[in-house]
Amino acid sequence: MSTPHISAEPGDFAADVLLPGDPLRARWIAETLLEGAREVTAVRNMLGYTGRYLGREVSVMGTGMGMPSMTIYATELITHFGCRRLVRVGSCGALQPEIELRSVVVALGACTDSTINRQRFGGFDFAATAHAGLLVAALAAAEAAALPVEVGNVLSSDLFYPPVTGQPLTELYGPAIRMGVLAVEMEAAALYGAAAQHRAEALALCSVSDQLVRGEHLSSDERQEGFRDMVIVALDALQLADGR
Repeated sequence: MSTPHISAEPGDFAADVLLPGDPLRARWIAETLLEGAREVTAVRNMLGYTGRYLGREVSVMGTGMGMPSMTIYATELITHFGCRRLVRVGSCGALQPEIELRSVVVALGACTDSTINRQRFGGFDFAATAHAGLLVAALAAAEAAALPVEVGNVLSSDLFYPPVTGQPLTELYGPAIRMGVLAVEMEAAALYGAAAQHRAEALALCSVSDQLVRGEHLSSDERQEGFRDMVIVALDALQLADGR
């Protein structure tokens, strides 16, 4: 039962799926953290795999960058392949000066400069929020792993580069910084909107790769280490969520 963007058969995907933006990170998760992982889709090189973590079936699939791409893959996974719990595992830039590099931001809610959820919600503002059970499970998993977390709003932006050349990011994101938004990324609001529309459960976890206020950045090796820690928390959270 392939879709325009996923070439898989019924049953190829588990009910639980991790969603990194980068398809190569999906492959890395499958090869490094899952047992018996097999490739189930590769349309447009957007790789997807299904394997086992601690004996439990889990899938992982790339979503690409930005909210339209996230919406396509999240919608097809839910409506065509029966995925019920979707966890974004990505990176973000911290907007509050006290948030340290490699911290994990747990997106309780996702503000956005996009109109994607207004289109879903009849022109009104939709409160894009995480599934409570997944969020509680992720916090428990992070505590058990002694991994520092920040919980609150993120900003899902359509823009990676400022619309005005040379515009400081602290100016571009000034309102978000003043209102206590923790970090900026590009997909969570769309994931939460798609999950709400199709009655699935969703959570976004983002590892802080850049401290935008202080101008600090991780190296590629440091990014990978932080990403690994966060993915293990996500996998453990899915295990814990079964008992909640």
